[in-house]
Amino acid sequence: MNVLGGAIMVNVPDPDASADFLITHLGFTDTLSDDGLAVVFSAEAGLHIAFLRVGAPDFIPESIAGPLNQGMIIVLVIDDVDTEYTRLRQAEVEIVTPPVFSKWEGNSGERYFQMRDPNGLIIRLTEWV
Repeated sequence: MNVLGGAIMVNVPDPDASADFLITHLGFTDTLSDDGLAVVFSAEAGLHIAFLRVGAPDFIPESIAGPLNQGMIIVLVIDDVDTEYTRLRQAEVEIVTPPVFSKWEGNSGERYFQMRDPNGLIIRLTEWV
């Protein structure tokens, strides 16, 4: 198998609100907008994120078609956590976790902070160190 690409699809009450958040604050671009669907893209990361309105028939299986605002974190790797933290605080983005360091094995780890989008999704901006 040769995987050619991919995307994350998230079920939310207001797809446009989550898409606009990523466009406005994180530099994503709008690639597709339709009734109940909003898809954004980060060229730097090669990442598509699709937001689908809760209850849309395209989200199957139906058993998992509720809103995904708990138990999931969207992680985006960046190169300067402190600068982005300052910028996003000044933009009055809701920060739910201020910058912290999570140590892995040896001297490596990640420095990150987390914010909440208008649909309650948690987005972590992380810098691997």
